[in-house]
This record gives sequence, C-alpha cells and structure tokens, in this order.
Amino acid sequence: MDADRESMEFDVVIVGAGPAGLSAAIRLKQLAQEAEREVSVCVVEKGSEVGAHILSGAVLDPRGLDRLIPDWKEKGAPLKVPVTGDRFQLLTRRRAVTLPTPPQMRNHGNYIISLGNLCRWLAAEAEALGVEIYPGFAAAEVLFGEDGVVAGIATGDLGLSRDGTPGPNFQRGVELRARQTLFGEGCRGSLTKELSARFELTAGSEPQTFGLGIKELWEVDPAVHRQGSVLHTVGWPLDSGTYGGSFLYHLEDNQVAVGLVVGLDYHNPYLSPFEEFQRFKTHPAIAPVFEGGRRIAYGARALTEGGFQSVPRLTFPGGALIGCGAGFMDVPKIKGIHNAMASGMAAAEAVSDLLGAGDGGTEAVSYRERLQTGWVMPELHAARNIRPGFRFGLWGGLLHAAVDTYILRGRAPWTLKHHRDHEETFPAKRCHPIDYPKPDGKLTFDRLSSVFISNTNHEENQPGHLRLRDEGRAISVNYAQFAAPETRYCPAGVYEIVGEEEGADGPRLQINAQNCIHCKTCDIKDPTQNITWVVPEGGGGPNYPNL
Repeated sequence: MDADRESMEFDVVIVGAGPAGLSAAIRLKQLAQEAEREVSVCVVEKGSEVGAHILSGAVLDPRGLDRLIPDWKEKGAPLKVPVTGDRFQLLTRRRAVTLPTPPQMRNHGNYIISLGNLCRWLAAEAEALGVEIYPGFAAAEVLFGEDGVVAGIATGDLGLSRDGTPGPNFQRGVELRARQTLFGEGCRGSLTKELSARFELTAGSEPQTFGLGIKELWEVDPAVHRQGSVLHTVGWPLDSGTYGGSFLYHLEDNQVAVGLVVGLDYHNPYLSPFEEFQRFKTHPAIAPVFEGGRRIAYGARALTEGGFQSVPRLTFPGGALIGCGAGFMDVPKIKGIHNAMASGMAAAEAVSDLLGAGDGGTEAVSYRERLQTGWVMPELHAARNIRPGFRFGLWGGLLHAAVDTYILRGRAPWTLKHHRDHEETFPAKRCHPIDYPKPDGKLTFDRLSSVFISNTNHEENQPGHLRLRDEGRAISVNYAQFAAPETRYCPAGVYEIVGEEEGADGPRLQINAQNCIHCKTCDIKDPTQNITWVVPEGGGGPNYPNL
C-alpha cells in the first residue's frame, strides 16, 4: 500500500458505470438482500457523470433488463420508443436497394434508446440499493497483493503538471481495495490490456477485431420523422473490400440517431472513417431525412467485433472482465447491451457465490459456465462466422452470411479466424488517396466543429494520455510508409503532421490531446502499435448528453 494514498475497503469494486458494471452492482446487492448479508459495492467511472462517456446506436434487446429489473416499466426506465419497423438496404452511389432483413436484425419487441440515459437510470437504481458510485474518478492502476492476486484499483492523481510533477492543486489518488474487482471499462480498456498481458488471458483465443462507430444525433423536420423506424445499410460509401454499415434510428421528439461503423481491419491508410460518415449522409436516399434539420450531438467509439472466438479467459485471481471489454457484442444483431448486462449479472452471481463460500478462493470460475448455460455464449457461437466471412469482400461476405444463416443456421462445422486490425493496413504506395469533399456546414461537417458539440474537455496542463513508445517511429514508419494514417482514422483531429512546408525542420507529429473523445481507435489501428492510450484525469473527455 502506498503510504501517501488514502485507502478504502470494499467487498467488490467495479471499474466502469456502463451497462455491464451497473448490472453487476445491482445484481450483487439483490443477491446480498436475498441471502440477508452485507456486501459493500463501489463503482468508479472516469466520466464526469454516469453516461458522460457512453455511446451506442442503440436498439436494445430488453432481455437483460427483464432479468435484472423485471418491473422496469413500472419504475420508469427510459425505454420510450418500441421499434415499429425494420429496413435493410444496399446502397450504391445513387441508389438504395431494399434487401430482405436478416433474422438477426429483426427488432420486433426491441426499443430505440439512449444508452447514456439508461445508464443514468440504472445508476439511480444501484444507489437506491446501497451501491456507492464515484463519477469523475479514473481507475489508473491495478493493485496487486503480495501473492499476485488483484487487490483493487487506484484512481489517478489529480493536479499533476504536464511534466508529471505535482501542481498547485495536486491531489493524490485513492486506493479502492476489494476482495473482487470487476473490470467493465468498455472496448480496449487500459487496465484490461494490462491484465490480459499479465495473466495471458488471450492465449487461447483469436485476436480481437474492432470497428469504429461514429454517431450524430439530429433534430429533424416532423414531416420526415418516423418514430420507431429502424434502417440499416451496407455498401456505399465504403468500397467493396471494407467492412462496415450504417444505421438510422428514429427516436422520440423528432430526433434521429445516425451513424456509420467501419471495421478497423480496412487496408487503405488514406481512408477516413469520419469523412466516409459525412459522405454517407449525402446519399440521395439519406440526405432528405436531414434537410432543414439541426445536428445536436456527436461522438465516436471503438467497438469489439471478434465475437465467440475472440472472447478471452474471463477470470483471474481477484477479479474478472465484464461487458464490451471482454467482447460480447453480437455483430449480426448489431447489439451488445443485452449481452453486457447478462455478463455483469453472471459475474455478480459467480462473485457472490465465491464471497459466500468463505473458503479463501480468489477466482470466480463459475462465471464463464453461467454465460455458457445462458444465452450469451450460445448466441455468439451461432454468429461466430459472419463477421470474419467479410474477409471475402462485401459480396462474398453477404453470400457467406446468407448460407451461414439460412442453410447452416449457425451450425457450421468450422470456425473462421480473425486477423489483427493493425496488421491489415497496407503501405501507402499500394493505395490511392481518397478525395473527400469539403463540408458544407449544413449536412456535412469538419472534425473540430464535431468535437465542439461533443463537449470534450481535458485539463490542458496535465500529462499527456496519448503516449508514443518511440517518437521517431511516428515519422520514420507511420509518415514515411503509411502516409500518417493516424491523421485520418482519428475522428477527433487529435493527430496532426506539422512542419511539412518548405524551409521547416521537417515533419513532426503533433498530438492535440485536448480533442480526444476516448474512442481508443489510435490504440487499436496504429500500424506498429506505437500509440498507447492511458486514462487522463478523471472527468476529462466528452460529455455526451443523451447518446
């Protein structure tokens, strides 16, 4: 224990107030009440408030909520818009061809929601049960006991100067020690990465593969608003070799959520997911929805797409991985919330059994067994070949998905493999630059104006949270061989090459960390894995109102 830090003791500490972390907290308290025993539970959240860093499409399959809080309707959960209709379209440059909606994408009985608002509601339910929730505190360090068992986490120091020395408002972080620690950091969590390496959690699984989801929320003309309508598309503006697709979800109050997901295994380093999203909105079948409308929110987040074969070992001495950090998204369904909630509940039940046994055990090994006997792992297993099938391109992927879905019904006697996304980037000399049109400020926008409406802010004088293992590699490799792809894959304008003009000392990489919206794409897609994302001061980053 660090003598300079205060320490607090809990039975369970949960990192991340997302759907998995809050479901775990609520379930732990429910089980404690049923057993008539006290279990202390603490949740830490790096966002300034619960929901500040939450971003998802989102269409919710309510199975997880039904199981966690069966009377959620009576309690006023923010599920206000049932899906009234589904469409699935293939876009070409000028046309939209309606295709049969795959069974996995049919949303009868589901709801269009703001996941941030659902998490705020779940947090209130958790606090009513006695869960302590600390927003604005970033879990920056895993604590270990002398025996190597995870013993909790420490929150980051506040008030450090850029050089890492204490500033005038310095405040030491706090140690939150626990018998069990659940890590629900979301996709590509920094502590999850550390734990995966230390305990070799991914040794028996395929590499994880990721997508980048970019989303805007619009207020549109009531004449074009269709509350409850769901549209998914594939095809344009992405080329046939790049995996991805879009969504338009019509919420209440004349609001429409629109987004594009681009698989981060794309090849062309000149591709910009942000610019592809802006182009998407100009399609003749899409643009009329937004004419005369007003963009009110923007955000982006990486998401795990590896599915069944990429789920790592979930438990280790002293803790477990839950939610999207472990990779429970069902890609064909385009849904992960119900599985994240189920994983949080399963982990809570396994941890509750462990704490109640009193035999000194440190690993909640029944957690994965509970996922196997529930719906999560069977659902992922049935869908396991669809995402990697798109290695054959759009047409081959659609054909393969149809065979897997309608003929094999998810029971193929093989399991396709994944590749590491960063290894799929081609050198720039093998690719052609993409000429993206300039934004018009009405339908299409630039990155900086987008970051502005994400309400992103970081304390400017703090140490950088985007770190280069080798500063020289940014120019000698990324710039020289790959045309600096970080300047395009980042959806927030964080990375910039300066000094290219004649007479300058030479190009260098400038990192505008103040713009970072915590999407984690740089940590995933950098060709040589030279960029490492670590948590900034708690409370920094975006402040999404209702994404």
